[in-house]
Amino acid sequence: MATEVKYLPSKTGFLDVENGTRRIYWEYFGEGQKEVVVFLNGLAMLTRSWYRTVPFLHPDYDILLYDYFGQGQSSAEDEPYYIDKFADYLIGIMDVLGVEKIHPIGVSYGGFIAAELGRLHQDRLHTLTLSGILLTRETLFQMYQDISLRFYRSTDEVFDIYTQYLYEKTFGENIARKIYGEAMERGRMKFYDRYKDRKYCLIRLTEAQNPFFENIDNDPDAYRGVMTPTLILTGEQDRAIPPWQQVKMLDILPNSRQIMLPECGHMTYMERPDIFWPTLRKFFAAKSVDF
Repeated sequence: MATEVKYLPSKTGFLDVENGTRRIYWEYFGEGQKEVVVFLNGLAMLTRSWYRTVPFLHPDYDILLYDYFGQGQSSAEDEPYYIDKFADYLIGIMDVLGVEKIHPIGVSYGGFIAAELGRLHQDRLHTLTLSGILLTRETLFQMYQDISLRFYRSTDEVFDIYTQYLYEKTFGENIARKIYGEAMERGRMKFYDRYKDRKYCLIRLTEAQNPFFENIDNDPDAYRGVMTPTLILTGEQDRAIPPWQQVKMLDILPNSRQIMLPECGHMTYMERPDIFWPTLRKFFAAKSVDF
C-alpha cells in the first residue's frame, strides 16, 4: 500500500441538496480527461481517508470522492439519512462536473451505496465493484447492526470498548498481526475521537440500512435487473460479512463474478492491495467480468 500522500484534489466543492438545506462535500482528482473512479466511503470514513489509496489508480484514472451526511464536511443534522439518496447525490455531483459514467468501488458500507447506484442509475456506470456487503436478509447481520446501535447509544466508556471490538472484527489475521499495537491503536483512536461527540451520526448512518433492507423485503428482485458488469471481491477471512453471505449475490446480480481474496478480512482494498488493485485495473479496462 502507498505510504505517503502523493496527490491532492484538483477541485473541491459542495452540492446543495434537500432544497438547499443541506450540502454534500466532494473532491475531484484529475483534469476531466480520463475515465472516473469513485471510492465510496465506509461508515466512519471521509474523503481524506482515501488519500493514500488514490495513487493506486491515479493518474491513469480520475478520482471522485464525496462525504455522505454525518461525514467529513457534509451536513450532519440529527435527522434520518437514506442510502438511495446518497446514490442520487453522487449523480448530482457528476452532473455538476460533467461526468457521464463512472466506475464506483463500494467496500463495506460504501457497497450499499454502490448497489443503489446499480439499481437506480446503471446507465451512468461503466462497471460496479462490491466488497463486504450483502443483498439478502441475514439474521446475523441484523444482530450485528442492533448491537452496534446499542454501543453508539451508550456512554463514552462503553463506546471506547466498542471501537476495540470493531477493529478486532474488521481485519484478517495477517494484517492484524502486522498492525496490532501502536498502529491499530492510532487508527482506533481516530475513529473514537471523530465520533465520540457525534455518535448520532453513526446511529443515523446505520439506521439508513433499515429502509435499504426493507426495500429488499418488499421487492426481492430489486437488483436482478442490474446488468452492469459487477465484480464481487470477497475476503476469505471476512467476519463482518462472511463469504457465505456475499456469495449469494451471484444468484441476484445477473452479470457478476466473485473473486475470493486469500488471507484477507473485511477491508479488502487495504489488506490485499497486491490483488485488489491489479484486478480492478483489468476489470475496468475490459468493462466485462470476462477478463
